[in-house]
Amino acid sequence: MANYLLRQGRVIDPHAGLDEVCDVLVRGGRIDSVGENLSAPDAEVVDCRGKLVLPGLIDTHAHVYQYVTGRFGLNPDMCGVQSGVTTLIDQGGPSCMTLPGFRQFIVQPSQSRVVAFLSAYLVGGMEGHYYASLYRPDCIDVDATVKTAQANPDLVKGLKAHAELGGFERWGVESMRLAAEIGRQANLPVYIHFGRMWPKPEDGGQAVNPDTILDQVMDLLKPGDVLAHPFSRHPGGFVDSRGRIHPLLQAALERGMKLDVGHGSHFSFRVARQVLDAGFLPDSLGADMHGYNTTVPAPAGTPAEHPDEDHMFLGHTRFSLVSAMTSMLALGVPLNHVVAMATINAARMARMEDEIGTLAPGRTADVTVLSDERGRWVLRDNEDNQVVTDRMLQPLFCLRAGVRIDADAPILPAAAAA
Repeated sequence: MANYLLRQGRVIDPHAGLDEVCDVLVRGGRIDSVGENLSAPDAEVVDCRGKLVLPGLIDTHAHVYQYVTGRFGLNPDMCGVQSGVTTLIDQGGPSCMTLPGFRQFIVQPSQSRVVAFLSAYLVGGMEGHYYASLYRPDCIDVDATVKTAQANPDLVKGLKAHAELGGFERWGVESMRLAAEIGRQANLPVYIHFGRMWPKPEDGGQAVNPDTILDQVMDLLKPGDVLAHPFSRHPGGFVDSRGRIHPLLQAALERGMKLDVGHGSHFSFRVARQVLDAGFLPDSLGADMHGYNTTVPAPAGTPAEHPDEDHMFLGHTRFSLVSAMTSMLALGVPLNHVVAMATINAARMARMEDEIGTLAPGRTADVTVLSDERGRWVLRDNEDNQVVTDRMLQPLFCLRAGVRIDADAPILPAAAAA
């Protein structure tokens, strides 16, 4: 295994309170030291001047149960190390029934580190919940899911409570209640999706007031549980149908709940501006890429499109965790907080802060190196809102356990010049 001396990059490690131009020495697959003017004759010197050198990035919202979840699941290394991301947290792909296959065919062969928030549903994340009838409350087995989570602590870091299209319309809060019970019994955080959670009128059923959903779910949750998609353009989450910040949001944060930006198809610059201006700064950041919002070829025979058209990302169909970081910067979120969202805060969400999320000497050498360009670029969201930014981050390479992988994933975007 090669040793590396990453020379004179801007090293940002929020966990260590570090933001300065210095060197990072990697030896034997671990962080050896971080400091100025390091010397290592046995190391390959990599010139990182003008670059950002960060703890290995952690994507809190990945969908990488490739093939088993149909078109929905992407290749883990394409989303991971080939995009400059060293750790992926799959959100709800595997279930208590399919976790062994996830370990065997996804986790073990991948260069990226892959862990999971286990689906509360027996079928997991099949086709992004294309078949809504598979996601009713009687398709949840609390005891079996708790048993699986407790037997696989190295892999299962939380529970995903899916909000499949129309779930509240059809079955009310019962699926969320059962998911929360799994989280309590397994002593794991529950990741709650707030997106579009009711069917379109032509789907039939009773009308649902989306502004009541957060009220119904809030009492089920515990400190450390995660509220996802705070920047979703759909009511039923943090911004109500009249464009106001939900009054329960502050209470949720005071009770120790966390906010995660699952970017993907739900992200709205307009709503993000409202939430940020109200003083709510999300804790962590996930890309939320999947086979319905990227340009990767779909497996033969899978659906050509998703019944929830909002799965289809209109702004562009090539993106990554790093491009989601660029969106945060364009909104005025400080760089150090953006880095914390994708490193130590993400590690804490998965209770892995003793393993990843920092460049502390002795830790496994997971390191991400980004370019930090200046210019003028146009960013677009799913509402076709456009934001002009003067800063663009791009992944160059990462070290995963000391092994260098260049960022050459086919889904990496090339932003439009302003």
